Amino acid sequence: MNARFEYLLRLGDDALLLGQQLGLWTGHGPVLEEDIALTNIGLDQIGQARAWLTLAGRAEGTGRDEDTLAFHRDQSKFRNALLCERPNGHFGDTIVRQFLFDAYAVPLHAGLAQSNDAEISAIAKKSAKESAYHLRHSQAWMVRLGDGTTESHAKVQESLNLLLPFVGDLFHSDEVSSTAASEGWGVDPAGLRDAWEATLTETLEAAQLRRPDAAPEQVGGRLGRHTEQLSFLLAEMQVLPRTYPDAKW
Repeated sequence: MNARFEYLLRLGDDALLLGQQLGLWTGHGPVLEEDIALTNIGLDQIGQARAWLTLAGRAEGTGRDEDTLAFHRDQSKFRNALLCERPNGHFGDTIVRQFLFDAYAVPLHAGLAQSNDAEISAIAKKSAKESAYHLRHSQAWMVRLGDGTTESHAKVQESLNLLLPFVGDLFHSDEVSSTAASEGWGVDPAGLRDAWEATLTETLEAAQLRRPDAAPEQVGGRLGRHTEQLSFLLAEMQVLPRTYPDAKW
């Protein structure tokens, strides 16, 4: 097992799928400013994906670059968390999905910034600035929608109820993450849950939202077990590179 390759794929695939999903909001945001904001956040995610997948390709050592890893892998070879492939749905669905991820990304990038691998540390330090902004943005919308109108409150509460069971993959711990942590170049995501929980609790209180009753967490993305939604996303994302294999982003 190539733990470094698998670990970096997880980082890259999360960012890649979120970037792809947010890009679908371009021209469809509820207001112009939000249209631009979601597009910029999506571009940040794509930039992070390229950086992580470039390192993953080097770690694998078979000559695959970020283009090949992004556009020429089948669904079972992706290692993104299931949360990241949940459909955009309405605006509240997208905001809740992004918030749940951002609350994890902030402590993740803070931890990776301390990596003993200079390249991982450098990418994480840049990503940390972006994820801090992303969290401020999604938190603000959580409060605005949750503590807004009766309709916005009901819709975002429904989004939270629907999406919260999909966070389990974010904190998936196994031999890959244990190796990363023990060797000092990565962090074990299980150790990020307390910080995530604190952000979640604080935000739900401010938004007047109720944490839904505990439900079984849906996991499997880190091991290549995905929902059909990923197949739809990959079909759209990969059609051009697979039709024209020499295309580059």
